[in-house]
Amino acid sequence: MRLIGLTGGIATGKSTVAEILTGLGAAVVDADALAHEVTAVGSEAVAVIARDLGAEYVRADGSLDRPRLAERVFADRALLARLNAIVHPRVRSLIAERVHDLAARGAQVVVIDVPLLLESRERYEVDAVWLVYAPEPVQIRRLMARNGLSRSQAELRVRAQMPIEEKRRLADVVIDNTEDRLALRRQVEALYRELLAS
Repeated sequence: MRLIGLTGGIATGKSTVAEILTGLGAAVVDADALAHEVTAVGSEAVAVIARDLGAEYVRADGSLDRPRLAERVFADRALLARLNAIVHPRVRSLIAERVHDLAARGAQVVVIDVPLLLESRERYEVDAVWLVYAPEPVQIRRLMARNGLSRSQAELRVRAQMPIEEKRRLADVVIDNTEDRLALRRQVEALYRELLAS
């Protein structure tokens, strides 16, 4: 089995690449989906968030108030680090379980889609890190359009992550997503063919 770590900055197109890879036959484990799973109503993580970060981030029905929490953590790096310390270990544990299960079922290629992979690479034993790249001004423009954010809100979210140019230097493979979707698909298909052939 080949284990690929897929990452990128916010609004670089990582989800689109994951979708293409799924279509090509890769098994994709989505860390964002698992983060939603570990912070579901009644979860231990939500209880810890309410206790350690504040009950105001949990709605009356027990669900996490994600927009309110996002607004705060992207403006406060210390609070973001505390949130990550609650959620990320639980997500890593689920990723390990899913990868183990897929390996046992004979998966040929497993892709773990992890936004902050390069920030915590030592915790993931991947064969290679594939980065979906778009320059910061493009990230900001896409994020404003996609999420209806102001420029300053988009900048806060983009700059809460490791700079995309630094990620580019650390990645094993860079997938350039500055053109159209067809160009992106061609790059991913070529990389996947090479991976299967290697």
